[in-house]
Amino acid sequence: MPGMIVDCAMYRDGRRSEAPGDLSDALAQARAVGGAFLWIGMHEPTEEEFVHVSHEFGLHSLAVEDALTAHQRPKLEVYDDSLFVVLKPVMYDDDADKVTTGELMLFIGDSFVVTVRHGEGAALAAVRRRLEHDPEVLRHGPTAVLYAVSDAVVDHYIEVAAELQADLEELEAEVFAPQTAGTKNTAARIYGFKRQVLEFRRATSPLLQPMDRLAFGEVPYVHDHAKPFFRDVADHLTKANEYIEGLDRLLSDALSAHLAQMGVRQNDDMRKISAWAAMAAVPTMVAGIYGMNFDHMPELRQGWGYPAVLLLMAAVCFGLHRMFKRRGWL
Repeated sequence: MPGMIVDCAMYRDGRRSEAPGDLSDALAQARAVGGAFLWIGMHEPTEEEFVHVSHEFGLHSLAVEDALTAHQRPKLEVYDDSLFVVLKPVMYDDDADKVTTGELMLFIGDSFVVTVRHGEGAALAAVRRRLEHDPEVLRHGPTAVLYAVSDAVVDHYIEVAAELQADLEELEAEVFAPQTAGTKNTAARIYGFKRQVLEFRRATSPLLQPMDRLAFGEVPYVHDHAKPFFRDVADHLTKANEYIEGLDRLLSDALSAHLAQMGVRQNDDMRKISAWAAMAAVPTMVAGIYGMNFDHMPELRQGWGYPAVLLLMAAVCFGLHRMFKRRGWL
């Protein structure tokens, strides 16, 4: 087998058995035996590595190009000899506050499943093990694999959304906390959070239409009895999208609240500065008047003139301070 093949097995009546070493022989044997199919899993194959598999299974050239290029939107495409599905698993690094997406492509045929994954977060080993422990589900062939993979990816969307919700609650607490040195970059954090939610939405929103086709439409190589299961996946996907839309709205509200608070704090600062400037202006004015050095000025030569002027300045400043305090400027 080529080196990029992570796992390859034949399944007969829901039970795993090792496939022949030659892909052509393995596929012919799966088609010859009723209730059997071949499942090949690959990780980031190159064009040279993938050409052998695509030739043996008769995969469409456009789908092969998409599988090799990656960076595709979630979609479902029907070709003559296979069904091509693109999923985007999502991972969230809580320490780095970063959402990352992988890519997972599935080729579904009459007696085969070929999965091609890109990135580190789209491993299918757990899905394969779970299916192998449930022969009743795996007995339904490639349709069961498509359902199990889609269900695992969509269920993880909800888990990631819950983690984002918890982080958002912390961010909201920071927004409405008293102003401290640790909240200087709150706006930048909110904006970065919105970018992560946008990356999440790019993985979930385009998948709604393919899931609806699998749940309600007629799709080749997908059994009709699997439609209720795909409806369940579509329902979970709708729930995940509602979570994401709610997160986006809350982030927009948090950003607006933060900017409004910044404006209020700036107004408070300006009032305080204005109040102190007004109190400083009174003694400055009085001192400026008595510093003009004219010969004939009231109380200039009185013994009580100097303390009287100081007392006057102190009294006016005290009165201004009381007035600004009552009005909340200080």
